[in-house]
Amino acid sequence: MQKFSCEKIPPFLRMFFVLLFRITALFFLLHLIFYYVFEPKESPLSSSDLMTALWLGFRFDLRVAIALLLPLFFIGWIPLISPLRSVVFRKIWVVVITLGFSFIALVYAVDFGHYAYLSRRLDFTAMRFLQDAAISAQMLWESYHIVWILIGYAASIRLFYFMLNYHFEYYSKIKAVKLSKMKLFVISFISFWLVVIGAYSKLSQYPLRWSDAAFSKHPFAAQLTYNPVHYLFDTWKNGRVNFNIAQTKKAYPTMAEYLDVDNPDQEKLNYVRKVDVKPLAKKPNVVLILVESYAAYKTSMSGNPLNPTPYTNKMAKEGIYFPNYFTPSTGTARSVFTMITSMPDVELKGTSSRNPLIVDQHTIMNEFDGYEKFYFIGGSASWGNIRGILSKNIDSLHLYEEKDYDAPRNDVWGVSDIDMFIEADKVLKRQKKPFFAIIQTSGDHRPYTMPDKTYGFKTKHIDKEKANRYGFETEKEYNSYRLMDYSIGYFIQLAKKSGYADNTIFAFWGDHGINGYAGEHSYKGESTSELVLGSHRVPFVIYSPKLIKPQVVKKTASEVDVMPTIAALAGQSYSIQTMGRDLFDSRYDDKQGAFTIRHGNQPFIGMVSGNYYFLRHYGVDEGALHVIDSNTPQKDVSAEHKELFEKLKNLTNSYYKTAQYMLYHNKRIAK
Repeated sequence: MQKFSCEKIPPFLRMFFVLLFRITALFFLLHLIFYYVFEPKESPLSSSDLMTALWLGFRFDLRVAIALLLPLFFIGWIPLISPLRSVVFRKIWVVVITLGFSFIALVYAVDFGHYAYLSRRLDFTAMRFLQDAAISAQMLWESYHIVWILIGYAASIRLFYFMLNYHFEYYSKIKAVKLSKMKLFVISFISFWLVVIGAYSKLSQYPLRWSDAAFSKHPFAAQLTYNPVHYLFDTWKNGRVNFNIAQTKKAYPTMAEYLDVDNPDQEKLNYVRKVDVKPLAKKPNVVLILVESYAAYKTSMSGNPLNPTPYTNKMAKEGIYFPNYFTPSTGTARSVFTMITSMPDVELKGTSSRNPLIVDQHTIMNEFDGYEKFYFIGGSASWGNIRGILSKNIDSLHLYEEKDYDAPRNDVWGVSDIDMFIEADKVLKRQKKPFFAIIQTSGDHRPYTMPDKTYGFKTKHIDKEKANRYGFETEKEYNSYRLMDYSIGYFIQLAKKSGYADNTIFAFWGDHGINGYAGEHSYKGESTSELVLGSHRVPFVIYSPKLIKPQVVKKTASEVDVMPTIAALAGQSYSIQTMGRDLFDSRYDDKQGAFTIRHGNQPFIGMVSGNYYFLRHYGVDEGALHVIDSNTPQKDVSAEHKELFEKLKNLTNSYYKTAQYMLYHNKRIAK
């Protein structure tokens, strides 16, 4: 029998498969680098999960490499336009394929930065930053070594260009062995099916899909498996998730009972609750402070030995403090939407604030008749299109932005927090009518710029090792966090001097937390990568020494509950048809819950209730039940608590399906 030789394979096919192998190997190398840089040290992957993730990752990489070279495979062999036959078309092919690689390299670069900041792979929701391109670009410029990144990016493109051109020139000089038509057909047929099998990547009815990455309950396993280009495309092609009437009606009995709906109606899907509250003798002012990245584990209230927040810690002791309070998701625009509407932002592509179909929403803030309404932000309200949510839904709103202040600009986020608080006090102390004001901070955010004027605040030196031990990445972040705390305390003192503090209910909480190592002082559930509770758990403090008594409320609370709770404390009756509930209403004492969602192609959804956390990768697995305040929070205890597991599973799924419906059915309720 005649032996087969690689020299009998046409040079074009040899060149194609060599290129395919080398490009795939490059992508796989980037997988290894990603693993080395980002694997959570406190919760490493098991060896079996690692091998599976790398094997699946290799197959995703191969698929992307095939997509890059597919046009070359199908038409590049035609003599007239072949890179091995025509010098002109050789140059054209080099340019076209290099442009494709340039896009892939850009996605990889952004993906690494995106994961370093948010601990999740780049998905289509990141396209929202392009809607605020100028602000996003400036934030990147002030936060990262953009010049060096661009130099590295340009160098990689240049190297790829030379590599590709070299292969074309090298194989163009190889003389093809003359083959019979039958042998040529067999070789071409086998090559075709090798490419098809590589692209399909499965010997089954369905091809390799993104859901194959969800093979493990360890979240980093899926993150490691994804190819960023493939994942970005997957999140794009699935489009926005809409509501499903049948599923909403199925969930209705659970949610009507959970919310204690006034007149339950499964067909009409009625969620309205009209809450009558005894008015106070004098209408109090309300000031809500939405604090940027206010992770609970970084605060003094958590017992952090670095004592980063002494001023807000003092207010927590003198006011009402909720230590078990959670935001539904990460992202400031999502948090603003939740605060205003009292429901979680469950849009998967972009944020709800950017969706023109659901900008018109009912908000309890409008129930405060006779109040002047204010919103203060250090930068621009165009960020995340929160301007649309604010101006469209809050009647007679006075919106103050960077351009409205006398204070100098500090960085990409506008004026500094402390200057914004000073500017807000100037406005509020002039008011003759009661007011409802929201102040949104941004200082505790990259690039953590310290303003020139700090009004008595002094930075502290702390070595990196000590900062890391207690939840901070750098000294710069630590001092930025301290300044945020100082700014809130400074504002409260201004309010007292200005004379309106005694009749004002102040409340502050974090727009979201930060995922990462939560420090030696925190419980493991907050640091565990599987749960990511550090991204959701933030302090919630209500401060008004003249109007409320100090207490610590340990019940599970959510950001959706802020508006109803504040309305009740202010003696304001209200109507609501979304998820929010008065945290002091005894009807809900045995129905505690805080819904969470990690956005992506298919989200992780969950429900915190007391010391338990149900979490599932929606549409992929059945989920697991965790004890968050334990030495092994990643352990699934559903078998030991079957009844609770089923209850929280049903509540989580019902909550999610109902929230999708509510996004489009929260029109203003007639008074």
